[in-house]
Amino acid sequence: MPSNRNVSRDLAFADNHLYAKLFTDVELLEVDGIVVNLSPRAIHVEGDVRTAIQPWRSTIIHGNRVVEAERIAVLRITDLENLGGVMFRGWDWFGDVFDGFPRQTPLYLAPVDNVGRTEEDPLAFTMERESREQLQPFDIVVKCWWSPNETDCLIHNEHSFLELHTQVHGTGRLQKFREPDASTLYEDVIMAPGFTHEPFCTVAGENEFTYAWHRYYTVTESIWFVTELHPV
Repeated sequence: MPSNRNVSRDLAFADNHLYAKLFTDVELLEVDGIVVNLSPRAIHVEGDVRTAIQPWRSTIIHGNRVVEAERIAVLRITDLENLGGVMFRGWDWFGDVFDGFPRQTPLYLAPVDNVGRTEEDPLAFTMERESREQLQPFDIVVKCWWSPNETDCLIHNEHSFLELHTQVHGTGRLQKFREPDASTLYEDVIMAPGFTHEPFCTVAGENEFTYAWHRYYTVTESIWFVTELHPV
């Protein structure tokens, strides 16, 4: 009888350069790479002292096992040579999907993947309260981005969903601004491989989220993974 544990599939943007897999119903799964917890409950990594990965956060695991998890993504770079040729591997220049994006900005978006549905309390996600009290359904959508070094990926503050970024390759910065002007910077979060930042938004109402003016800015060539929770 086939097991329903550790079911896996490639994410939509997996290729010869980027290992990217989704695992569901995880139990004692050995992994090697960046592990993103795509669930509203903490999961644990095996060891003499077990390590927790908090909801929607990440860490890097080398040849160790995830004890149990509802849903995780595992990512790692498998080939650095010509990694930046994403436009020839099915990724889109962002200006082709977002009108008015600056022509000179080399920002590329991987195919989008819907990896399932979950129930989450938006106020718990944004850390505006400690416990999950009012759950609602969300679709979990994931994608990856690529840009070369020193790329301004556009200051913006409008999203109809909850989002977090996880660094996969290179070094970047997630920055907050008082106005849509780089000179008004007031918070600078360094993004290194395996790191997921804290939320950049608050809940403004039912399915309404207020974001700080923010941008992703690459320091070196970067690939980053985005988790989005879209209200159903």
